Amino acid sequence: MALPRFLSAVLLSLLLVCARVEARVTLGVPAAQADVQVGCLFPLDGRGGLYGKDSLVGIRLALEWLEQQETPYPSLHIMVEDSRSRVSRAVRLVRGFVREDNARFLCGVVNSAIAWAVSQVAESERAFFIGTDHASTRLTEAPVSPYYFRVNNNIHQSMTAAAAYIRDRFPLPDNRPLRLSYLGPDYDYGYRMWRDFRDALTDQGVDFEIVTVLWPRLYEPNYAPYIHALTEQPADLVVNALWGGDLVAFVQQANQTPLFHRTRVANFDTGGNYEVLAALGENMPSGLILSARHHNNWPQTAYNRWFVQRFHELSGRYPSYAAEGAYAGILAIAEAIQTAGTDASDADVQRALEHLQLKLPEDPPGFTSFMDPDTHQLQQVISIGTSTADDGLPPASKLLNDWYIHYPPSNSPTSD
Repeated sequence: MALPRFLSAVLLSLLLVCARVEARVTLGVPAAQADVQVGCLFPLDGRGGLYGKDSLVGIRLALEWLEQQETPYPSLHIMVEDSRSRVSRAVRLVRGFVREDNARFLCGVVNSAIAWAVSQVAESERAFFIGTDHASTRLTEAPVSPYYFRVNNNIHQSMTAAAAYIRDRFPLPDNRPLRLSYLGPDYDYGYRMWRDFRDALTDQGVDFEIVTVLWPRLYEPNYAPYIHALTEQPADLVVNALWGGDLVAFVQQANQTPLFHRTRVANFDTGGNYEVLAALGENMPSGLILSARHHNNWPQTAYNRWFVQRFHELSGRYPSYAAEGAYAGILAIAEAIQTAGTDASDADVQRALEHLQLKLPEDPPGFTSFMDPDTHQLQQVISIGTSTADDGLPPASKLLNDWYIHYPPSNSPTSD
């Protein structure tokens, strides 16, 4: 017998609620016992799914680190939902975090376009959004939102380091301009990187000329036309701005062509991520110029070794940089509430975040990451290396070595 229309609607609502609860991951203390509620958004499936899975482990590590400290930190209840890399879903989840779950803080987000939408909703809802894994400079340009702070490198920082690397490590004969090609994803992240890269080269006094610029779509399955164009129009350097599975697919397809034998190829923001090195294994070419927001084999400090090995103990794999980004986001929230107080006003929390100093696994000895109060962008050391044979962290068979280390401006505060 068919159910009455009212009962059918009730049953459908219950099923939707159960599905939402089942999809949610909760970490930290129970909500009723927490000083602070935190809602996080990450992709948990598809090409970006590993970033979300690694972020979950990074959050667990942050909670573990906080528990080990002599001074008690505020207790956190952390809710993690799958963004599915969709703007509309992310916006809906953010409103639910704030209005239904009383979240004062939001964290995460991999895609820069989604992050921009989330930042707008966060400000309207008066919730602090701690960005952990997206890099478009758009979010840290004036006028910056009082409710947005980012704890991973942005594109401007990565491209400033890239230009310094080219200036110092890429001398050209006969003082001729650098012949440069660029391939970037066809959305805000790729556009901003190309703009910031050219500006940084000009600021560093690098003379360059553009050979070709290409814009494959996000999650493009076939890079053959783009690789052909780069091979047929030789450049001194090809800067590739793809990330994650897209970069892996590009390298696998380019290995079947002469591209890597005809030109140097660099990826200055995400190319050295362990996820890429592990996915490619023996198929990772030697001699690529790469960087990432965290490296498992640099710096060789006790803190970074603990982070990498403990992550491996918990997950059975080594971390992508997304793990340290999520780790940093949770520590930033805990530090801000520790400084401002659990009942602090929004203005007090904002001041605490603007003056944040955060010791992270990626920090070399003598340096502590710190927040720029004007841009709400964490200032960090950026390390660029070259892919070389190294089986120290399997299944990767190549790791980065021959490091080039780029510090923030010399007038930046540091501490031991």
